[in-house]
Amino acid sequence: MVLLRRRSAPKTHAIGQTPTIPEAKTQGIMTLKMPSAHGWEPGHLPTVAPGLKVNAFAEKLDHPRWIEVLPNGDVLIAESKQRPRPPRSFMDRATIATMARARAIGDSADRITLWRDADGDGVAETRTVFVENQNQPFGMALVDGTFYVGNTDGVVAFDYRDGMTALEGPGRKIVDFKPGGHWTRSLIVSPDRTKIYAGVGSLTNIGDNGMEEEEGRAAVWEIDIASGKARVFASGLRNAVGMAWEPTTGALWTVVNERDGLGDETPPDYLTSVQDGGFYGWPYCYWGKTVDDRVPQDAAMVAKAIQPDYALGGHTASLGLCWMPAGTLKGFGDGMVIGQHGSWNRSTLSGYRMIFVPFENGRPSGPPRDILSGFLSADEKLAYGRPVGVAIGADGKSLLMADDVGDIIWRVTDA
Repeated sequence: MVLLRRRSAPKTHAIGQTPTIPEAKTQGIMTLKMPSAHGWEPGHLPTVAPGLKVNAFAEKLDHPRWIEVLPNGDVLIAESKQRPRPPRSFMDRATIATMARARAIGDSADRITLWRDADGDGVAETRTVFVENQNQPFGMALVDGTFYVGNTDGVVAFDYRDGMTALEGPGRKIVDFKPGGHWTRSLIVSPDRTKIYAGVGSLTNIGDNGMEEEEGRAAVWEIDIASGKARVFASGLRNAVGMAWEPTTGALWTVVNERDGLGDETPPDYLTSVQDGGFYGWPYCYWGKTVDDRVPQDAAMVAKAIQPDYALGGHTASLGLCWMPAGTLKGFGDGMVIGQHGSWNRSTLSGYRMIFVPFENGRPSGPPRDILSGFLSADEKLAYGRPVGVAIGADGKSLLMADDVGDIIWRVTDA
């Protein structure tokens, strides 16, 4: 199937503000192609952009997914993964087997570890378990003595004191989310420190089990810290993961993984600003008002769908996102850094890199640039690593990136 579809695959990627998106081709049998997880041999490093260098900040983790840098410089890493479940069909069985080969599914560590680089040499010397026995932890946030964990089934709050190396007690649930499906729950704090925003992905590809099961999903939620009240802030976002604040306009931005089964490049994953009350199309339509004929339609929802700001190419699985100000890395101005986990359902693989999208006046202003690449073998059969979460280092002069196949946190600095 992969070989047949590669012959007619698009030669260019749907990238930028005005992407060329091929016409949808409904796949009766979905393309399944994912490299086997291999990891990094000693001395083998990702390829880094000119003028920069990369080193391992932390190693020997268990599927590191997300990064939170504390004010004192400690680095927190969420270690978790998708849990196996009984297959529902032959195609589902094939998908689960493919994911398992890539180490994307299995027993979840369900913990957050703390890594400390006391001597400032760019390599963490100490590791402690910050909190464990969570439910697929992912997003993290610290606000005024309270530490928040985004588990797949909701957000848990813990008391926090500066310099703590381990949280105490079971925590307290402040909001419930429907678990599973697209299970990650990223968190970001508002600039005024009064609200937390959480990404909650859909259960299925295109509302396959009906929209009742998708209620409250495919959305970014807003949680008021003082009152504990939560509401859907924006919807129609199939799987919004990483979030970042753009400082010029103050807008919230996110990266979204779009639907499967319409072709290698259709529709593209995307980077977009998020409006309060905005609806972005899922599952009825994509990239504005392009209707998905596989879905029972709602004309009113299609009519109000907002077109995303910037296409990132089909099935790149763009997950990590952070704002990088000019001066952080040599040769890079203001812009967004994105960790692209990489495709599993297109005939030629896409993603598998950490990229930079330049911004001017609060908007994307040019094509993406690679910061880290080289995560795949030349024949696309092996994955040495897969990028996930990204964050600015505590020194303000480095980038950290979680690699959940290499089980490494990479650190990028000026050469």
